[in-house]
Amino acid sequence: MKINYVIAFGILLLFPIFTFAQNTKSKAPEFTLGNFTDDYGITYAINDSLWVQNPNMKFHILKWNSEMQYLVAKNDPANKDDANKYTRIDYMTLSGMEPYNWGFCLTVYDADTDEIAEKTAYVDRKNPKKGCNGYPFSRMKKIEIN
Repeated sequence: MKINYVIAFGILLLFPIFTFAQNTKSKAPEFTLGNFTDDYGITYAINDSLWVQNPNMKFHILKWNSEMQYLVAKNDPANKDDANKYTRIDYMTLSGMEPYNWGFCLTVYDADTDEIAEKTAYVDRKNPKKGCNGYPFSRMKKIEIN
């Protein structure tokens, strides 16, 4: 009986730790948050959990990896193409390209699982003009929405 109390007490002590770990989401780097337009005139709204590419594409962010500069997301069920698939978006900061301060690459956008999307990495950040599957990274500049 005493062992049952010890086990129950131990579980109660650990419960907040497990709950916190499960609810802790990775955060986006500050420079990626807000409203943007790319060098093709497409607008975006980005926060920690949602990447919106206007007019009608949404990516529900599952994980930000700030150290390796990528995120993994699940494509929205309403997306016209690749609905409910998984996407990896690699990003990088840019210098000497003002007003564009950072760029991104849709490294993979049609993976069957988040694990496959995350493991698919073949961008070349040293060559942002061709480092996104042979294409340039899309350059992003911050905009104000009224």
